Amino acid sequence: MIRPCFALASLALLAGFALQAQAEPALLEPAQVIADSSLPSAQRDAQVLAARRYASFWNSGDPTLARAALATDFTDRTLPAGRVQGIEGPLQASRTMKAAIPDLDCRIEQLLVAGDRVVVHLRFRGHFSGRFQQVQGHGQAVDFIATDIYRVVDGRIADNWHIEDNLTLLRQLGVLGS
Repeated sequence: MIRPCFALASLALLAGFALQAQAEPALLEPAQVIADSSLPSAQRDAQVLAARRYASFWNSGDPTLARAALATDFTDRTLPAGRVQGIEGPLQASRTMKAAIPDLDCRIEQLLVAGDRVVVHLRFRGHFSGRFQQVQGHGQAVDFIATDIYRVVDGRIADNWHIEDNLTLLRQLGVLGS
């Protein structure tokens, strides 16, 4: 016989899992994680979670994931021309990319954790079937990489230094000639 208090506790636990599953979509799994073994596990896990949330945002375009990953005072330290500073910058960039490449798929190739930094090597793939600037896509394949360095504070990305292979991307989109 199951005791009522145990049954209630089990139901509460299951309800908590269900709420958590509804609250956050599935996160991308890194192909490889290399972490400084001297870091406290709670700090390492929080940093990995922030990086996974942010990569999952780039994969899905879900702004909830960006807001969960980024600090309220998030600073893009390599801000591209025309992009607004803060959380709104990546949100707008994601909308632009998803409009141009609706099936854009992001994968975490490598994730390195040391101190308060996380380095993420991302690969983006999809088909340019939307519009980018003045160019209309015709379904051509897109495949490019990006590398980000995050400074993580209290489980959120406070600073980001990033470099994308924009030359490859712009050539694939037909914005630049080969």
